Amino acid sequence: MYKVQVMNKISPLGLRKLDSSRYQLGQDLDRYQGMLIRSADLHGKQFPNELLAIARAGSGTNNIPIDKCNEQGIAVFNTPGANANAVKELLLADLLLASRDLLGGIDWVKHQVDEGVDVASVVEKGKAAFVGPELIGKSLGVIGLGAIGAKVANIAIEMGMHVLGYDPYLSVDSALALNTHIEHVTDLDEVFRQSDYLTMHLHYNKSTANIIDQDAISKMKGGVRVINLARGGLVNDDAMIAGLESGRVARYITDFPNNRLVTVPNVIAMPHLGASTPESEANCAMMAAQELRDYLEDGNINNSVNLPNLSMRRSGECRICVIHRNVPTVLSSIVKLVSDQEINVENLINKSKKELAYTMLDIDRIVGESMVESIQRMDQAIRVRILH
Repeated sequence: MYKVQVMNKISPLGLRKLDSSRYQLGQDLDRYQGMLIRSADLHGKQFPNELLAIARAGSGTNNIPIDKCNEQGIAVFNTPGANANAVKELLLADLLLASRDLLGGIDWVKHQVDEGVDVASVVEKGKAAFVGPELIGKSLGVIGLGAIGAKVANIAIEMGMHVLGYDPYLSVDSALALNTHIEHVTDLDEVFRQSDYLTMHLHYNKSTANIIDQDAISKMKGGVRVINLARGGLVNDDAMIAGLESGRVARYITDFPNNRLVTVPNVIAMPHLGASTPESEANCAMMAAQELRDYLEDGNINNSVNLPNLSMRRSGECRICVIHRNVPTVLSSIVKLVSDQEINVENLINKSKKELAYTMLDIDRIVGESMVESIQRMDQAIRVRILH
């Protein structure tokens, strides 16, 4: 029986992926092999020795201590693309909000009624204060062309916009998903210079923190409209406020409000609505639960942020799974330990990701903890487990 600590509210459709005959789910478990989370902050949390994997129902993992998980051999999963349609649809709304002062107009109409004015008699004159440009023919810069960014870029093309896409790590799958009319730009400054609208769809990390800063804003086209549905830390608040005050930025829409931003004119701040649809929450939960189950039961890895994607169909009597440091001779040493026991390796797969590597071996007989201990004694081994 696997025990899974469930933190935050996880869609029942996801929880049903974990068969109750094999999984015990709870919110106050002392010892557990898996975790299912959304926004819970795990920094500073003590993990039980039994913890093998953390699956987040969402794409960002800045609430998870990845370095600590690497040291302890804990696989961390996310759900890229599961909320892509929800974010894409919100981006469509935000493009319109950035262009035309819909919120201001709605508030003005309500104010007329509150003041006892016959609103029907004043709308023709009053509407002039809320005009804004159409989207068709305008340039949209999309920074990050992953699952969400690709959908955003494609729908903008369908709306008649010119799209400039920037992603130095563009994958083959993402490239194939892009409309051929999207202009792939390799110079971020060029995106800044050409874009009437700018949107970001990338993870927050050391290299992307404050990607929109004073220098970036100084290179932008005057009157640019910036949308941030990715992470608040991608945009430097001081620089953005200065850009709004100078008029270089016409409007800033963010899904990451704070008390300072919401008081600034031409800022539209939303309460993190990007993935807040029942469909998105269900998709994320189901994907996270499936990833957790595949890893706990079979050792297969899909959508891990700290370990390589790797899967192999089961063969033989037993499977050995090893998380180890990505250095030479480790794989051969593991195989030698197995072969010295006159055990035949029926199938083997190995892959690395940065400083870590992962190896799975299917062997022709059942082995126990002595094999785990033998491999674990290797200097470069981090975590070893046996699956029967």
